[in-house]
Amino acid sequence: MDVLIAVLGGAIRVGTPFLFVSLGECLTEKTGRVNLGLEGVLVLSAMAGFGGSYISGSPWIGVLAAGFSGALLAMLHGFLCSLPKVSDIATGIALMLLGVGLAFYFGKSLIQPQAVQIPSIELGAWSDSAQVQSALRINALFPIGVVLAVLMAWMLKHTRWGLILRMAGDSTDAARALGYSVNTVRVLATTVGGFIAGIGGASLSLYYPGSWNEGLSSGQGLIAVALVIFARWRPMHCLGAALIFGGAGAVGPALQSVGISAGYHLFNVMPYALTLLILLCSCSPKRSLQGAPMELKLAR
Repeated sequence: MDVLIAVLGGAIRVGTPFLFVSLGECLTEKTGRVNLGLEGVLVLSAMAGFGGSYISGSPWIGVLAAGFSGALLAMLHGFLCSLPKVSDIATGIALMLLGVGLAFYFGKSLIQPQAVQIPSIELGAWSDSAQVQSALRINALFPIGVVLAVLMAWMLKHTRWGLILRMAGDSTDAARALGYSVNTVRVLATTVGGFIAGIGGASLSLYYPGSWNEGLSSGQGLIAVALVIFARWRPMHCLGAALIFGGAGAVGPALQSVGISAGYHLFNVMPYALTLLILLCSCSPKRSLQGAPMELKLAR
C-alpha cells in the first residue's frame, strides 16, 4: 500500500512537466507542424524560470519567465519552418541544440543558488499517515494543467479557433480557400504551444527536482513527442498519458522509499523503455495514422 501511495504521488509530481509539454506539442501538431525542439524549450525555460524566481523572489514570475522563454524559442521554430523547403524535423533538432546551449551558457551562475519554489497544495491533511500526506502534496501547477487540458479539448472541438487550427492541420487547401493564412496559424499555435511547454520547464526547476542543473530534463521534451502520439493528439488523453509516464518514473523512488534499492537504476529507465514500447505499438500500418492531422509531417 505504501508503494502504491508513493507511486500515485510520484505520478502527479513527475507527470506535471510531461502534462504541460505534451499539451503544448499537441496544440502545435494539431496545425500540422511538429516541434522536435521541445527538449531545448524545456531546458531553456527551466533555466529561465529558476533565474526569474531567484532574481524576483516570486515563483510565479519565474513561471511567466519560463513560459515566455519557451514561447520565443518556439516562435523562432515556427518562423523558420514557414520558409520554403525548410524541414520541421531538421529545424527542431537545430533549435533543440540552440536552446540547450543557451541554457547551459546563461545558467552557469544558477547552479549553486536556491530559488523560491512553487507552493504545494496540501490534500492529505486529513490523514495521520506521513506517506499519504506526502503523496497528496500536489504541485500547484498540476490543477492548472488539468484545467488547461479540459479547456483545450473544448476549444478544439467547439470553437471557431479550434476549427481553424484543425483545418490547418487537416487540409491547407480548405484553410486557404476560406481566407486563412496557414503559416500564421501554425506560427501562433507553435508559439502558444512553446509557452505551455515552458511552464513544464518551470515545474522541473521550481518544484521537482526543484533546482537547476545541466542534466535536469533527461530527454523529457523528446519523450513528450511520443506521448502525444500515444495520446492520439487528444488533450484529455495527454493528461492520462502524462500520469502513466509519471507513474513509470516514480516506481524507482517509491521502491527505494520502502527500503527496496536493488535494481534502482533499472527502474529509472522505465519511462524510456515505455517510450520505445509505445513507438513500437504505434508502428502498425492500420493504427499509426489514427487521429493524426493529415498535414502532419510525421504522418507522411
